[in-house]
Amino acid sequence: MAQAYEFAVRQSVEFAVHDGVKLVGDLYMPKRDKAPVMLGIHGGGWQQGDRSLYKHWGPFYAQNGIALFAIEYRLSKPDKATYPQAVHDVRAAVQFVRGRAGELGLDPDRIGLQGDSAGGHLASLVGLAGDSELFAGGYRDDPHANVSTRVKAVVSVYGVYDMAAQWNHDLAPRPRESITAKFLGKHLYDDRKIYFDASPLSHVTTRMNATAFYLAWGTEDDIVDPATQAVPFRDALKQAGYFVRTVTVPGAPHFWSSEPMDQPSSYSGFVGPRVLRFLQEKL
Repeated sequence: MAQAYEFAVRQSVEFAVHDGVKLVGDLYMPKRDKAPVMLGIHGGGWQQGDRSLYKHWGPFYAQNGIALFAIEYRLSKPDKATYPQAVHDVRAAVQFVRGRAGELGLDPDRIGLQGDSAGGHLASLVGLAGDSELFAGGYRDDPHANVSTRVKAVVSVYGVYDMAAQWNHDLAPRPRESITAKFLGKHLYDDRKIYFDASPLSHVTTRMNATAFYLAWGTEDDIVDPATQAVPFRDALKQAGYFVRTVTVPGAPHFWSSEPMDQPSSYSGFVGPRVLRFLQEKL
C-alpha cells in the first residue's frame, strides 16, 4: 500500500506583484524532502473563480507525496481584458516555485501544471510557450524573471486549446457574451492573429515535446466542445511526438473538477487516480 504522507497548508503565499496586484496561492505541502509540485490553475471563463477550487486536489496530491500550489491570476472584467497578463501571472508562479524551491522544500526539476477549462488553457499555453518570445520578459522586475518556466507535465481538464474554435462555438449560446473576446479584448473578426497566438494548439511543435500531457473531458460538455478542442489538440500532440494520455468521462458535463475526490459519484474521484498514476510516471 502506498505511503500516505502527512501534509501542511500554507495559505496566501505571495508569488508576485503585477501592476500593483498582489498574486497569491495556497501551498499544500507533503512532509517530505524535495517534493514534486503541481500548480493548480482554476477555471471560470478567465473572469471568475479562485484558488479554493483546488481545495480537494490539494490534499489528494499532498497525501500522495506531490505538493500543490493553487494559484490565482488576474481575471477579465467587462471593461478590461487580461490577456496576456493572466499568462504572465501563471509564468510568475512557475518561476517562483522553481526559484524558491530550496526554501520551500520542492524539487525544481519536477514541476507540472494543472488547470480546468480556462485554467486548462493557461496551463497548456504556459506549458508549451511559457518561454517563447511572445511571453518571456513581460515583468522584468519580478524576483525570478530570468528563471525558466519549462515543466515536465501538464494536466488539462476540459481545457480550451483553440481560441478561434471557442469563439465560433459561443456564437449560438451567447453571441454578445463571448468569453474569448472578453479575455483577449477583441473579437475574432477584428484580430485573428491574437486568437492564433493565444491558442495552445498553435504552439504544439516537436521543439517542446519533452513535456507530457494528460487530457480529460466529459462526453456531455456543452461549454467547451471536445470535438473542436480536446480531440484536435490530442491529435496534434501525438503528431508532434508528445507523450499524451487521455480519459473521456462518460456522462460528465463541464464544471466538475472542483468536486470532492472521495465520493463514489464524483467525476474528479474517477479521474484523480488516473492522473496520479500519470504523474508518478512523468513528473
